Amino acid sequence: KLSSRSMASKTPVGFVGLGNMGTPMARNLLKNGYPVIATDVFPGSCKELQDIGAQVVDSPAEVAEKADRIITMLPSSPNVIEVYTGPNGILKKVKKGTLLIDSSTIDPSVSKEMALAAEKMGAVFMDAPVSGGVGAASMAKLTFMVGGVEEEYNAAQELLTCMGANVVYCGQVGTGQAAKICNNMLLAIGMIGTAETMNLGIRLGLDPKLLAKILNMSSGRCWSSDTYNPVPGVMEGVPSANNYQGGFGTTLMAKDLGLAQNTATNTKTPIPLGSLAHQIFRVMCSRGYANKDFSSIFQFLREEEGQ
Repeated sequence: KLSSRSMASKTPVGFVGLGNMGTPMARNLLKNGYPVIATDVFPGSCKELQDIGAQVVDSPAEVAEKADRIITMLPSSPNVIEVYTGPNGILKKVKKGTLLIDSSTIDPSVSKEMALAAEKMGAVFMDAPVSGGVGAASMAKLTFMVGGVEEEYNAAQELLTCMGANVVYCGQVGTGQAAKICNNMLLAIGMIGTAETMNLGIRLGLDPKLLAKILNMSSGRCWSSDTYNPVPGVMEGVPSANNYQGGFGTTLMAKDLGLAQNTATNTKTPIPLGSLAHQIFRVMCSRGYANKDFSSIFQFLREEEGQ
């Protein structure tokens, strides 16, 4: 079995989108013995991977010529539409039977659209957005939420397990996106709540490390308080310890909350806190926080108080 697996692993894997998440993901494919053929709109983004052995090409279409398994990791719906269906897009040169896995977080309706376009070309498209952030991407500990034809799930799983610790099949195309959008809405609400709570406690004279410790052994505990605390100096190795650099940008969180808002509107679902979170992160984007990690909501709240 081992030899057939290692033979199989010699087939190259295409990778489009080498940003904060894409680069470590592609690096983990290389580590697992898969030759990687990559491209990014910013040629500079490809350098790190090229240095460790990836083949870099000029366009998504060229990736599709050279690989019959392709992973895309892009910022938003318009980028995905362009990379798949644009003039130099994957579907211009895609080979029949190619497996296309999109790990971007986009509108579920766009995932369905891409799946139909791929199907017309004889290819298979699956949505597989991720949770876990840059740290988890580096350590291959991401969670993948996969939507698509179940018969193709095993083929996708083989690649995704190289990059993640959890791979969960969610159902038809678009359901991976649905799970991801719901998760990020809760994450945003939790982060705002954690930042408000920490700020109030600090105002009341509590030591932030002590307060975090108490929250994390109490019923208020959440991922934002125990793994990604937004207060500088409470935890090491998180964006708040590094002037909110890296991590998951406020712009991206605002975009994901916009997706939650769209899907809620379309399904007539009330999301009062989700909507409010969307507005708060949008205001932050217009106030200079766009490229900071979304946990900078703590800094934003302090600023609002004229601190």
